[in-house]
Amino acid sequence: MPLWHVYHPVGAYDAQQKREFAADVTGLYTGFGLPAFYVVTLFHEVPEESFLVGGVPTGGAVRVVVEHIARHATDAAARKLTGEALDRLLAPHTRERGLYCEFHIDETPQDLWMIDGHWPPPPRSEAEQLWARENRPIPY
Repeated sequence: MPLWHVYHPVGAYDAQQKREFAADVTGLYTGFGLPAFYVVTLFHEVPEESFLVGGVPTGGAVRVVVEHIARHATDAAARKLTGEALDRLLAPHTRERGLYCEFHIDETPQDLWMIDGHWPPPPRSEAEQLWARENRPIPY
């Protein structure tokens, strides 16, 4: 599952902008065959006095923490491509809107993850493809 935490200034995104941002995030992962319901995007509004960069309050920064569980980058080249893809995805929602942006990716072991009481199927398996088509966990 990709889990995105987007920490942002109060009022930086309205409801429609959040939906568009989350749709772009979801589209990135479904493009690689992941079920849409794997993708969770959480928006956290942070008041300027509680969002400090370099010890200084800021009202123009976005910090994104991405947790990858369903897929992991296997080598340095894959990690670089992943980072560049996320940077391209973020640009129209951050830098192109005049917001400073920083992100990082954590990778959680796949065997420490369950969905609605089910162990997720192996990557790229028939069962995972079924989950993607049905957009829900199904016993396999």
